[in-house]
Amino acid sequence: MTTTMIVTGGKFTAGKIVITPAAMTQVTQDEAIKGLLRHLSGDWGLLDEHDWKENDAALEYGFRISSRYVTPDGTKFWIVTKHDRSVTKILLPNEY
Repeated sequence: MTTTMIVTGGKFTAGKIVITPAAMTQVTQDEAIKGLLRHLSGDWGLLDEHDWKENDAALEYGFRISSRYVTPDGTKFWIVTKHDRSVTKILLPNEY
């Protein structure tokens, strides 16, 4: 099944949004969307201060952007946007 979503109003464009099969089984659609909206708004989640600053610089200079989140049940997941903003991927830590 394919789901199409258009997100506007963020700090950057997401490009094509994909979720790995493993992440799809462990992260609910609601949690994935919440994480995606946080990611696109510049809330990088559970990153340390250094990585948070790296993402802020990536907005200006066009580098890869990554965020880390955890669901209420404790499942950790990453959201990564390619440097050219063509693809944003939702994945589990062991897939990163």
